[in-house]
Amino acid sequence: MIQTRNIYEQQSENRRATVFVMIGFTLFLALIGFGFDAFYLGTVNENFFFPIGTVIAVGVGSISSAWSLQSGAKAVLSSTNAIPADPNNPSHQQLLNVVEEMKIAAGLPMPHVYIVPDPDPNAFATGKDPENSSIAVTQGLLDTLNREELQGVIAHEMSHIRNYDIRLMTVIAAMMGAILLLSDWARRGMMWGGGRRSSRSSNNSSSGSSGGPIALIFLVLWIVGILLAPIISQMMAMAVSRKREYLADASGAELTRNPLGLASALQKIESASAPTESIKRGAAHLCIVDPIGRKLNDKEGFTAELFGTHPPMSKRITWLKAMAYQMTPSA
Repeated sequence: MIQTRNIYEQQSENRRATVFVMIGFTLFLALIGFGFDAFYLGTVNENFFFPIGTVIAVGVGSISSAWSLQSGAKAVLSSTNAIPADPNNPSHQQLLNVVEEMKIAAGLPMPHVYIVPDPDPNAFATGKDPENSSIAVTQGLLDTLNREELQGVIAHEMSHIRNYDIRLMTVIAAMMGAILLLSDWARRGMMWGGGRRSSRSSNNSSSGSSGGPIALIFLVLWIVGILLAPIISQMMAMAVSRKREYLADASGAELTRNPLGLASALQKIESASAPTESIKRGAAHLCIVDPIGRKLNDKEGFTAELFGTHPPMSKRITWLKAMAYQMTPSA
C-alpha cells in the first residue's frame, strides 16, 4: 500500500532522511579509516593515538556531502553530456512549455531544462532544492512520447523537486562514490600493508596485549566491511529510493489530473529495449526508469527492496490506472 503523506510531511521526511543518510555514510567512512589506522598505519595503540586515516576518511565524506549539495547536480549533468534545451528547436520548445505548465501547477520556480543526447527514453531531476533544480530528458523521450505523456513524465520529475527527493538522492550518489573510492584504497592497502600489520600483531602478542581478541574481531569486521563496501553502500542508497518513485507517480498524477498520461508514458518507456547508455550506474536511481534495465527491478520482495533502484513497472502502471478507476490494484 502507498502511505499517504501531504507535501509538507514528505518534505520534512526527506530533509530528515538526508541528514540520517549523510550520518550513516560518514560513520561507514570512519570505520574504513579507523581500521586502516589500527591495522596498517599503526597510529592506534596503547601508547599513541593519532587516527590520521579516520580523519582523512571522515574529511572525504564531509567534503563529499558539502560538495554534492553545491555541485553534485552539475557533475551528474556533465556525466550524461546533457545540453541546455534550445528554444529554437520545436521539440525542445514543447518541452520548455510543458515544464513551464508543471512548475506553475506545482508552485515552484522554473528549473533548468536539459537534453541528454541518447535515443533511449528516460528522464531525471537533480539539484539541492527547488530554487536550484534541473530536469533532464533524453532525446529519445522527446521522440517517443506525445505531449500528454511528456506532461506526465515532467510532472513526475517536478514532484521529485517539490518533495526534496533531488537533494537526498544527489547526496547519496556523491557519498556512494566516496565510499567506493576509500574502500578501493583500503583494499589496495591490504595488499601492501599486510606484512607490517602481521609484524606489529606479533609484537603486541609477545608483549601480552590484552586487546588481542577484540582487535581480531574488529579486524574481521573491518575486512568484511571493506570487501562488501560496494554492496553495503548500494543497500543504503536503494533503501530510500523505491517508495519515492511511487510517491512521485502519485504526486505527478495529482499535478496533471491525468494519471493515464504518465501510465501510457511508462508503458512506452518500458517497451524500449536499449539501455540509456549516456546515464551511468551512479546516477541510475535518479531516473524515472532504470537506465541499465536490470531485471531485479521487475521483482518484489526483500532482495529487490535492498538492491533494486525502481519498483516494478507493471505495479506502477497498475496504481496509476487505479487512480483513473480503470483497474483495481491487488493487495
